[in-house]
Amino acid sequence: MGMSERGEKILGVLGGMGPLASAHFMARLTLLTPAERDQDHIPAVLWSDPRVPDRTRGKLSGGADPLPWLLRGIRGLKQAGCGAIAIPCNTAHGWYEEMLAEAGMPILHIVDAAATDLARTGITGGTIGLMGTQATLDMRLYQTRLEHRGWTCITPSQEEMDRKVSPAIALVKANRVAEAYAPLADVAQSLAARGAGAVVLGCTEIPLGIQAGPHETLGVKLVDTIDALARAAIGWARG
Repeated sequence: MGMSERGEKILGVLGGMGPLASAHFMARLTLLTPAERDQDHIPAVLWSDPRVPDRTRGKLSGGADPLPWLLRGIRGLKQAGCGAIAIPCNTAHGWYEEMLAEAGMPILHIVDAAATDLARTGITGGTIGLMGTQATLDMRLYQTRLEHRGWTCITPSQEEMDRKVSPAIALVKANRVAEAYAPLADVAQSLAARGAGAVVLGCTEIPLGIQAGPHETLGVKLVDTIDALARAAIGWARG
């Protein structure tokens, strides 16, 4: 196979939102890939630009528009010869259609990746909990797509969002990852107590926070959207 043919399967990663989440995505992409040697891994280009204005503020409170920055990253990944794009930031998917129009190539949708992961773990219906940024929940990025596929979504209370989820996301962005565990674990357990058969960690900061503590002891099935997106990327590269 010539170099040009190989080049078609370069994965573009639109990252920096936040920088730790996309760095972790690259690690998980590598660790989840069945490989014996370097050459078995997936060629990838990470565009990590933490200057992209805050996605939640851009959607909910008249903050600077992140879209020009997102499109700039997509153009950079196109120039690098990428054949598909993964975006390890959930809230950025609020601009999915505009990004797709600019890309002219597949953008692996993180919500569809999470749905595939739910089904892979045997949860094909019923009630699931959903944690994410306020904007991701308000835009119904998950609810619309998952309810269409037969799941019922429940979300944290407004008080849980304001006092636990949103502050925990901010802690991860500030590199205070261990401190994010307790509030996130509380909310995951609260959703399980309300009947969630699994909890989707629908913000790429949340898995980082929840994995900083004894998450295996929570007694609730968690869907890590970083891993879900990495599996979707591997599926694209190997497909």
